[in-house]
Amino acid sequence: MFFITSWKKEPGRKCRPAPLTAKAFPFSRARMIETKNLTKTFPVPGSKDPFVAVNKLSFQVQQGEVVGLLGANGAGKTTTMRVLCTLLAPTSGSASIAGFDVISQPDQVRSSLGFVSASTGIYDRFTPLELLDYHGQLHGMEKAAIQERAGEIFATLGLEQYRNRLGAKLSTGTRQKLSLARALLHNPPVLVLDEPTAGLDLISSLSFLETILALKGEGKTVLYSSHQCEEVEKICDRVLILEDGQKIWFGNWREGNPGLGLGDFFQKLMGERKTQEVRSLGC
Repeated sequence: MFFITSWKKEPGRKCRPAPLTAKAFPFSRARMIETKNLTKTFPVPGSKDPFVAVNKLSFQVQQGEVVGLLGANGAGKTTTMRVLCTLLAPTSGSASIAGFDVISQPDQVRSSLGFVSASTGIYDRFTPLELLDYHGQLHGMEKAAIQERAGEIFATLGLEQYRNRLGAKLSTGTRQKLSLARALLHNPPVLVLDEPTAGLDLISSLSFLETILALKGEGKTVLYSSHQCEEVEKICDRVLILEDGQKIWFGNWREGNPGLGLGDFFQKLMGERKTQEVRSLGC
């Protein structure tokens, strides 16, 4: 099990994690992810009109929630996540993580979140232990704290036997677990996961989802993008559905739809929108 830890450094003391039990965690309804009229555009060669990838998107995710992000390819999911992670600057509007603005407080945003994507970015010539040591130092953690936290995460994710194996010799599933371990190393309150199970086998995917549920139980806030409605249905409290960069639905699909699975709800919603579009054309 993971423990919520504090990395505050006291004068004269080395920075070491101070574990708190899950019972002691101060659960609240703080807004851990928030966007207001978030817009991101990209220039189009030969055109005066830009491509609008995200269009006036507003939503909030509270502490301890797991929110699924759904939509077809090109709907704006990855762009939204990259803005939240400070990898892209918004064109207009605002976005914040744990109360920190992505434009004016990027360092605090990066310290407050962990990002995992389908592309693991694991270095082939680093062992898992070396990888976490490197990224821990980037986050300003001291050696002792890195070693302790890494051991804790390896034990939870079942990575102990791989800790000294080169990244090039790790399976796809193990590399993805290591990517999650890296995201968790500095104990961020927010996780942004962009199709993290893409390419994983069934057993590895289920193991990954179980880990996310355990993290939710500790108060982590998670934004989870996937094309697999079954995954989202298993772990998410609410879903945010995008189409052409716009929010078309945000909420708990279970409310008012007893017995209706998320996949069926999604198809029903998109079918109704298609019907409305056809009617608006006079067809």
